[in-house]
Amino acid sequence: MTDFALSLNAVHRRFRQGTNELVVLKDAEFHMVPGEMVALVAPSGSGKSTLLHIAGLLERPNEGDVLVAGRSCGQMEDKARTAMRRASIGFVYQFHHLLPELSALENVMMPQLILGVGQKAASERAMELLDYMRIGPRAEHRPGELSGGEQQRVAIARAVSNSPQVLLADEPTGNLDPSTSDHVFGSLKSLVRQSGVAALIATHNHDLAAQMDRAVTLDGGRVVPLDLSVDPAR
Repeated sequence: MTDFALSLNAVHRRFRQGTNELVVLKDAEFHMVPGEMVALVAPSGSGKSTLLHIAGLLERPNEGDVLVAGRSCGQMEDKARTAMRRASIGFVYQFHHLLPELSALENVMMPQLILGVGQKAASERAMELLDYMRIGPRAEHRPGELSGGEQQRVAIARAVSNSPQVLLADEPTGNLDPSTSDHVFGSLKSLVRQSGVAALIATHNHDLAAQMDRAVTLDGGRVVPLDLSVDPAR
């Protein structure tokens, strides 16, 4: 049996809008193995953010289950879900959300300190990641002193600082110019390959999606394979 880093099993998610019911995810099935990069390419309003939130344990499905590193999270209490999220899931967003008053090094240390890692070990791990992302010389700079690409590389380093099993990224290069986007994505891809984290990356950029192991989209609330070579949006 394959050991999945992330599994969504028969996930349903619906919302009430007055007297109407909006079905966003319907019997959604999705699985990722460690070290795999999967592109999530879907139009706005299709349920992409909801899928990422459920996969990241930020929302609960109405039905079905989410397994992270083989652990069922569907019925976990809030405290256990928070602990699982901190230890096993990393997040990267379109906007970096770095703490402006902290240096790059301190931003990458923060998730580790919250998890209980000692100051020295957290600093060493953070510096190792910043060096790997080729921004070590900028470690003492605050976000406002960094370029957009540098800020996003710090955000990626922060997301993997606790060695998560799953990395979820929502348009991680969507706010960058094409050249910077390519550099940041190259760093992200290299980090995924080196660390073995399973990465689900939502993107509208089909060129970046084509560099990943496979692509999926949402169709009628279900997760289905996407063949980029015949996609009409290309």
